[in-house]
Amino acid sequence: MSPFAIQISNGCLLLDIEPEDQNNFQALQQLGAITEVNGLWKLLSIYRAGRLYLGKDGRGYIESEFKEQKDLLVEADDLCGAKHGDVVVAKRVIARRGRASGKVKLIITKAHAFTVAYTHRDEQNNFMILDIRTNIPTHAVMEGMDLKAFKLGTVLKVDIDDDNVLEVFGHLADPKVDEKISLALYEREDAFPKECVTDAIAIESEVNKEEHPERVDLTHLDFCTIDPISAKDFDDAIYFDMETYTLYVAIADVSHYVPFFTPIDKEAKKRGFTTYLPHKSFPMLPRELSENICSLKPKVDRLAFVAKITLDRVTLKPLKEEFFEAIIHSKHRFNYEAIDRILEEGTEGITDTVAQILTWLLPLQKITVELHNERLKKGFDFRSEETKLSINAKHLLTQTQTETGTPSHSLIEECMLLANQASAKRFTGEGDGIFRIHEPPQLTRTEALLAELATIGLFVTEYEDSPSLIRAIQKEADKMGLASEVDSMVIKSLRRAEYNADNVGHFGLGFSYYSHFTSPIRRYADLILHRLIKAQLKEDKEEAGYLLRNIEPLCARVSELEREATKAEWDFRDRKFARWAKEQIGLFFEAEVIEAGESAKAVLTGNIKGVTVHLKGDNIMLFDKIRVMITEVNLAQAVVMAELVAKLEKDEMEL
Repeated sequence: MSPFAIQISNGCLLLDIEPEDQNNFQALQQLGAITEVNGLWKLLSIYRAGRLYLGKDGRGYIESEFKEQKDLLVEADDLCGAKHGDVVVAKRVIARRGRASGKVKLIITKAHAFTVAYTHRDEQNNFMILDIRTNIPTHAVMEGMDLKAFKLGTVLKVDIDDDNVLEVFGHLADPKVDEKISLALYEREDAFPKECVTDAIAIESEVNKEEHPERVDLTHLDFCTIDPISAKDFDDAIYFDMETYTLYVAIADVSHYVPFFTPIDKEAKKRGFTTYLPHKSFPMLPRELSENICSLKPKVDRLAFVAKITLDRVTLKPLKEEFFEAIIHSKHRFNYEAIDRILEEGTEGITDTVAQILTWLLPLQKITVELHNERLKKGFDFRSEETKLSINAKHLLTQTQTETGTPSHSLIEECMLLANQASAKRFTGEGDGIFRIHEPPQLTRTEALLAELATIGLFVTEYEDSPSLIRAIQKEADKMGLASEVDSMVIKSLRRAEYNADNVGHFGLGFSYYSHFTSPIRRYADLILHRLIKAQLKEDKEEAGYLLRNIEPLCARVSELEREATKAEWDFRDRKFARWAKEQIGLFFEAEVIEAGESAKAVLTGNIKGVTVHLKGDNIMLFDKIRVMITEVNLAQAVVMAELVAKLEKDEMEL
């Protein structure tokens, strides 16, 4: 449900309604659908707000948000122009055959503000405009232009209301168009509004300690950062005090530079997350902030929000957890590869500042190994692999790399997990914070997973609960040499992690309390949490009150934005795979089946890894090692078709 729909369902103050929702609020007033009680505006009980889902029969269903409610049926004649995915307000009407029914009265949020489409001719030479999302014919008009004059495959951005062409993106044959399509489909932005850039440039470019006497001065401590070699913004820095066994996790103090209601804050809230494509990032904050004054660069003073965690020397459990505003001076920037090399080869020849940092960093690494092992007694370590794409200057895919976690990744991850847990434990979990939750598996999904695993001969009969079941599955998968493949199936069977105002714990990590504190440069959820903790520390009830009045819709907003950012990243990846595959039609590749049945799919396992192909062929079994021939590619929908040529024995795959 949209943030505004949550607000009017729960009741909200007029001043808390976002500017973009004011028209909807006024429309609901005119309908007589909302009423004010004790200063809070709320939908009347006869109305329902929710997301609309359309069935194949043309009827719609408004999803229920509460257990005591059934989904509301909407007959085709009562949709009033609403489309699949729209968030609507409906009025309940006399039930038909005892079923709760409704009639759409207002569309609050459209699923899509525009369509991305392209010009096409079918096999009968009929000209049409096809929707890239669905490949179904749609409509488009352009003043003073006959769209038939465009080259076939021209990509258009089309207004969903009046069918007017808003922008010509380019042509499907041009690799540069992929970026525009992926960003547009999931409403990701590149350029910032002028006022955001102007405000960002006006912010100080360096930190003057004398101007912040209220902050704890930690510039004497040997903080360092550990990030990918290509990183441009640095969210976090760490330091470990060996004498007191105290870990300092310093996080970029974005909330100091981005106050409420400023143009930068509004834009960050709209974006929610930084979107990462292989060749470029699309940041949540203007680069003037994210890559400069907010970034914890080496050898300069920076403002930080610090989690200070003192550990028990024996159990490594936190004894004391504090949060405060500070100034730090990172002494060195490491990358993951450099740390892994030091851990593998030793410290011979290393001197000066780096040698000094390693006196605490190397012992900390050993501590994080113990923390990791202890964590896995309740949580899980899923061994799925991530494929990294390399894109050249012509926007073409050149190579892929399989990335797996290394000791340096684990070192930083365990430090961040401690800080994230500490931040969550400051709140009760009953609507007074923002939590990163991961609910336990649903029984129906677990049963479906076990049935699918049975088809490959993997059976688990003895387990007590969901965690023990997953561990038993992983143990059997190890025996069969299918660790990463089965882990991918397990992950698909689990619920998605999301943000929520009410804490239910994090199943995957095995934590009772967990939130996101450590990346405010790239995640708006972390910025919200920083503001909440600061309001708590300063006993600022007014700011805390505003945040908590709107915490539920904020959680809904950032959860949805996270999904959209991820979809954009996946869509772009698939478009680059499809463009590469188009040049390989008629060629043969080795692959592994990842889905069997009518909609069989396989993943190529050659030099270019991670390409998913839709399979034609008989008797295809899950995880079969096969040889396929690429037969067809649809660039618009990023779909690759292949034909099964032969099944392979294990020794053939290794040749």
